[in-house]
Amino acid sequence: MDLQSGYPYSLIRHGLPCNYPWLEQDIRTDVAVIGGGISGALTAYALTQAGISTVVLDARTIGLGSTAASTSLLQYEIDTPLTELREKSGIAAANRAYELCADAISSLESICKKLHFPLFEKKKSLYLASYQKDVKMLEAEFKARQELGLKMEWWESAGIKEKMGFDAPAAIYSHTAAQTDAYMLTHALHQHNIQSGAQVFDRTAVVDMDFRPRSVVLKTSQGHQVSARHLVIATGYEVLQYIKAPLLKLNSTYAVVSEPNHAVEQWYQDCLIWETKSPYLYLRTTSDHRVLIGGRDEPFYNPAKRDKLIHQKAAALEKDLRKKFPALRFKPEFKWTGTFGSTEDGLPFIGAFAPMPHTYFALGFGGNGITFSQIAADIIADLVQGKKNPDATIFSFNRKIRN
Repeated sequence: MDLQSGYPYSLIRHGLPCNYPWLEQDIRTDVAVIGGGISGALTAYALTQAGISTVVLDARTIGLGSTAASTSLLQYEIDTPLTELREKSGIAAANRAYELCADAISSLESICKKLHFPLFEKKKSLYLASYQKDVKMLEAEFKARQELGLKMEWWESAGIKEKMGFDAPAAIYSHTAAQTDAYMLTHALHQHNIQSGAQVFDRTAVVDMDFRPRSVVLKTSQGHQVSARHLVIATGYEVLQYIKAPLLKLNSTYAVVSEPNHAVEQWYQDCLIWETKSPYLYLRTTSDHRVLIGGRDEPFYNPAKRDKLIHQKAAALEKDLRKKFPALRFKPEFKWTGTFGSTEDGLPFIGAFAPMPHTYFALGFGGNGITFSQIAADIIADLVQGKKNPDATIFSFNRKIRN
């Protein structure tokens, strides 16, 4: 599947930092992970930390799928607001999903510290009411999050104007957020995992699976076999080749990064910015003094049509930015587009899928892909070890979604 196009900022900035071999012989392992992006890397990390022998296989060069196109915002907020998720999933499940996402940010921070990975920054996050009609919903959302003990502030329009310099009816200012570089974190995780005994192979496509009573045997495009007690599929939006059920809707999103601008002050505390309208606009700064803006999503997966819109969408995103920050010097340097998937309730699919024995899925869909991937890694590490994870049912393929 063609997952991204254009010039993703992280890929241009860092290039190909690490090389990985392709598989050249038959091997055995406890767990085989298909997908070497951020989801597969985090899952392999959790498994390796638990002392489980792990092999990662990716059909591409590592990191060149959706991971390279990630804008790497880390927020506990799910694309489905807490108030709405409570109606779809039930109060307990919705509350726990939000708590897990907040905990995942702390877990990712701890992992980055352990890896001595420098591209992790704690941030605040500003959730704007796009229109006056959204204020009532945002007030209910603020109250629901207060019940969970999440640290945040309510901003009236005057406060937004004072701190940010633009007009908006209201906002939630959350104290729990961060940003990273998903592409470079993926490589850092793989390098650490390799040092801990894992094996990582790229340019190694799995073309066949043989599900046996106590194992799964994978056949690669080069004709070699990987025998594993368990299989984890962490291929993200390419999962549709394994599961034909209508799990998600594919969308195309767009992003632009400016040239460095050291002279101008950015907005209040360089917080992450996003809003209530759908599709929503999101903004953040980078460690090298650039501004990243993304959004203008389109509800389709058509690579040619998607790519043809890059320049048009980039111009529209720049216009969106100037409405909020007319004095900000913004000269676009990199622009790109990527494919992402959304589910009916905004939650990922994690865990076993009955038609595929010995197999678990780590599918971090939506705007919270990285935090969802961390949640998936913890759950799957438990399941592989035969432990019961109390949160697995929230993200299972069998969960009930209320309309």
